[in-house]
Amino acid sequence: MPPPEPTSLPPIADARCVGWRVLLELVAGGLALLGLTVAAWSLLDANGGVVALALVAYLGMATLLWGGLRRSPGDAPRSGNGLGPANRVTLARGVLVALLTGTLADPGLLTAQASWLFGVALIALLLDGVDGWVARRTGSASALGARFDMELDAAFILVLCLALLLLDRVGPWMLAIGAMRYAFVVAGWRWSWLAAPIPESRRRKAVCVWQVAALMLALLPVATGLIATWLAATALAGLTVSFAMDVRWLYRHR
Repeated sequence: MPPPEPTSLPPIADARCVGWRVLLELVAGGLALLGLTVAAWSLLDANGGVVALALVAYLGMATLLWGGLRRSPGDAPRSGNGLGPANRVTLARGVLVALLTGTLADPGLLTAQASWLFGVALIALLLDGVDGWVARRTGSASALGARFDMELDAAFILVLCLALLLLDRVGPWMLAIGAMRYAFVVAGWRWSWLAAPIPESRRRKAVCVWQVAALMLALLPVATGLIATWLAATALAGLTVSFAMDVRWLYRHR
């Protein structure tokens, strides 16, 4: 008599297993962030607000990611192994972005450790390229991962803008760089054609990379007011043109 064929878990049980794996990975990311913030608190003489704000930022990111997975489980990676390799890299980047967010609670730390913050931001920027490569190599690309990556990019840029504002390197107009993505989303609630999917674009990716790079360079102590203003202005100009091109495409294909 042949041995019985192995049985697979029912879809509901399988979804629960994936959910628990994701939850454990999110908890692991939170613990890693806690370790980093406590290290910054002790080694860099940061105040307790850095730890609190960083953890709040991470909790918000993890909650949105968990909610997206629960609402649209079909958009998650099909590996059945939690977040999947690519999203784990993006989550690591999210830990660093949350750490940078925490530093906004201590302007003195921003001023004294600008070079250190540049290093953390640089690692986060490099990871932004690694997650796409991992997704292609492992076949773990997903709609959820694409949204996670895009929203994390937007949050990263907004945090860099706020850091520059607290450092008094550039005027408040520079916040338009960080706010434009969110203004675009809100506009999509009023004009639904703005919320339609758009094809991938190398131009859009290049503009995003330059935004982050320009804002990071403006963080460095050697970036005087004039240099920082020029860097931020080029980032804002490129972003404005890119959004205008996307709006034009969406209007023509509405």
